[in-house]
Amino acid sequence: MAEPLPFTPDLSVKPVVVPFFDQPTNTISYIVKDPASDACAVVDSVMDIDYAAGRITYDGADKIIAYIREHGWRLEWLIETHVHADHLSAAPYIQTKLGGKLGIGENITIVQDTFGKIFNEGTEFQRDGSQFDRLFKDGDSYKIGGMTAHVIHTPGHTPACMTHCIGDAAFVGDTLFMPDGGSARADFPGGDARTLYRSIQRVLALPGEMRLFMCHDYGPNGRDIQWETTVADEREHNIHVGKGIGEDEFVKMRESRDATLDMPRLIIPSLQVNMRAGQLPPADDSGKTFLKVPVNTL
Repeated sequence: MAEPLPFTPDLSVKPVVVPFFDQPTNTISYIVKDPASDACAVVDSVMDIDYAAGRITYDGADKIIAYIREHGWRLEWLIETHVHADHLSAAPYIQTKLGGKLGIGENITIVQDTFGKIFNEGTEFQRDGSQFDRLFKDGDSYKIGGMTAHVIHTPGHTPACMTHCIGDAAFVGDTLFMPDGGSARADFPGGDARTLYRSIQRVLALPGEMRLFMCHDYGPNGRDIQWETTVADEREHNIHVGKGIGEDEFVKMRESRDATLDMPRLIIPSLQVNMRAGQLPPADDSGKTFLKVPVNTL
């Protein structure tokens, strides 16, 4: 049985949701605006990296910044649904341009401890989540203008995954994909397929008409990229959890499938940057910044 929801959704609030698709990483970032004010939030922004060249750019983030400025909106929050392993966060870059507070789930400390060791970061790397402005717990809430956003802890893909419910819209991170995409992998350090199943059941316990917004889409079977569905559609049609698929069946499928998957192309730079809230590692004495490649570790 799914753990009870820590709040009652208010479906009368219908935030404006503006998507931005990043083709190199198949990531969808969002601006979420209060319909009754100029306040907004940005969810899961992307910083561009040419990994082979070691070059960082901000084209995608600049589009989000330009959109907010063009419409005269006011950025109050930069939300990370989890520590992404497939793209780098642009949250601190956007924050320097537009302000706002940066938030993530409180279990970022677990992720920082795990990957701080994997990347041999030493004692100077803080593992207390202090790189972020707010660490959310299950059931926490925050304001975007007049809207109240509620946070549900939905681990399994990572320990720090959170679903953010804002009026009739929920941002699920990598917990779920579109119905024909199924669910996220659960084989990263700290991930667990059984935990993921139970987290998905919490999302599916939301009202059927609630809009769900994905962090990724890969266009299964060649269809066009999509990022919005509903709880009802997921309950009925999701290929991994729909129509009452049971926990044991899901775990068997998820673990078997995960064993066949390659590591994400950008996992090494992404984790080093995202566990720092989107900041690059400190420069050395010469002013140069380096990313590490742990050998035979991930």
